[in-house]
Amino acid sequence: MHSSGNAHHVLVGGYKGAVTLSLSDPTTRLIILSPILKSKPLTMSLKTHLDVLRDSASQYSSRAVFKLPVLSPGSDDVQSWAPIIYPQFQSDVERYARYWGRVLSDDGVSRRSVVGLWLAGLNYQDVLHIYGLARAGFIPQLFSLRLPNPDVIYELLRRADASALIYDSSFRNVVTDCPLPRHSAEEVSESDVEGVELAPLSEAALKPEDIVMIFHTSGSTSGSPKLVPCSLRWLDSIIAKAEKVSRPKDPQRQDVTVWMGSMCHIGQTFMLLGALQHGSCTIQPTTIGFSSDELADMIRRCNLNRLNAFASFLANHIRRARQDPKLLGLLTGLDEVLYSGLPLGRDEEEFAIRSGIPLRNLFGNTECGAMLLSIGGDGEDSRLLQPIEGTSYDFTPVTPSSAVSATSSSSDTAHKNANASLLELVIRSDSGDCPDESLRQPDGHYHTGDLFLEVKPGSYVSRGRDDDWIKSENSLRCDTKAIEDNVRTVCGEWIDECIVVGNGRPSPVLFVEPKDGSVNPDRLKRDVIRRTRPFHARRYLHERITSPNFIVVVPKGTLPRTATKGNIRRRAVEETFKETLDRIYGVTTS
Repeated sequence: MHSSGNAHHVLVGGYKGAVTLSLSDPTTRLIILSPILKSKPLTMSLKTHLDVLRDSASQYSSRAVFKLPVLSPGSDDVQSWAPIIYPQFQSDVERYARYWGRVLSDDGVSRRSVVGLWLAGLNYQDVLHIYGLARAGFIPQLFSLRLPNPDVIYELLRRADASALIYDSSFRNVVTDCPLPRHSAEEVSESDVEGVELAPLSEAALKPEDIVMIFHTSGSTSGSPKLVPCSLRWLDSIIAKAEKVSRPKDPQRQDVTVWMGSMCHIGQTFMLLGALQHGSCTIQPTTIGFSSDELADMIRRCNLNRLNAFASFLANHIRRARQDPKLLGLLTGLDEVLYSGLPLGRDEEEFAIRSGIPLRNLFGNTECGAMLLSIGGDGEDSRLLQPIEGTSYDFTPVTPSSAVSATSSSSDTAHKNANASLLELVIRSDSGDCPDESLRQPDGHYHTGDLFLEVKPGSYVSRGRDDDWIKSENSLRCDTKAIEDNVRTVCGEWIDECIVVGNGRPSPVLFVEPKDGSVNPDRLKRDVIRRTRPFHARRYLHERITSPNFIVVVPKGTLPRTATKGNIRRRAVEETFKETLDRIYGVTTS
């Protein structure tokens, strides 16, 4: 959809055959897409991951749901890949459910209580604990090993009103002061549950607003991740989206994919839900950052035909493929190479598209799961993102056109128009994947903070997050990510990390961590200015860095980072180096 002025772009994801309705506001158009009218009646039961497993175990009774690595004795080499068939997976989940039902009942923990699971989430046994706990009637609160501090875990358990903690055995020595009943996540045998009954799945009737699992944001706010409670309605929407994203290209054969991340995060949870619905097989690699040799082995011996990976891991395989024609041939022969989490580097993306690797970008977050999927294919629009079918999203202008100052030359017109057209993705409250009310804004919707340009009706390109943009002292917007990307591209041999700050200041400042600690800071500043001059020559005056005085060189590892992903925290840099910034801008303090 395209509209002008300050209109809200309202899109109900991805369907054709739209009907346009005129509203009282002439600048607003609402698109209601016909298939949405055929959505489930309110009386139709909503699905959980347990319903998906039950149905798939019946429908795909002879297929492998997982393939697990069997290592050669005394080696990290994979001797074989052992299959787990769908009915066996269901039976294993029920065995773990019987176990946790008995153990937690003995602790006095009632059904529908929140129970923490602090696991790696990277192997079959972890999946059994997660699904088994839910099948026993509890609400899993999922933590990955990326939260190594038990104090953070205990605080999050307290916020969720949890009743117990199940932890990876590697943390046995650090959970001794846990304020709740605690149990190590061990392998469960049939003898461990002898005589223990399991209630039928149908007895656990839930209402749409009931919470069924709890994730946590990957970034930290005030030193701690946020709770992401997930309702039955939300999970049902996630399942529907996963079904669409994971549809096989050839329905006559079984798709085979590979673990892309921890089951304690939404990414792999989402992809497994899609795989289960289509009777696909998921390979458990020896490590989540598996080598290109292991990838080639999975393609040859396990018939892997769809690669799902986070962009940073995929980039390693693409770089290897540039030097390895055999690996490149294997990648181009896949049905799909889907990446998520971060943008793929420009060099890797262009090489992949030019070489015929079937790339697709899945855009999402913890709070909503996957939201947008690129068109794919080899056309000029292959990289453009579109909302997944069945969603209800707004793309809302972040800056009125009239507020964009024409302070640049006519050669900057395209840049000016792009900035004026920035849209924030907003998940409407009537969209099934709109997260818990605790995460929504006062208007009742969920504002993602993710910014886009609409390059043709209903198709978008990502322009980073709202916190990738700063506003100058006269409220003009500056794309910090574009500056940082340029520095990394043209100065990569010198720069280890960098970040642009200057919110509310006359112009931006670049902070740099050099790769070589012995480098002369003044020489490095001049070299950066020289290399980046062509880029800044085409930018607004308030966005330019054209003097070494606006570059700060600090030792490697100095800039404050997030605890989970290790991303540099822009606002924290501004606070930590406030006095330095004041000196640069000539600000005097009393």
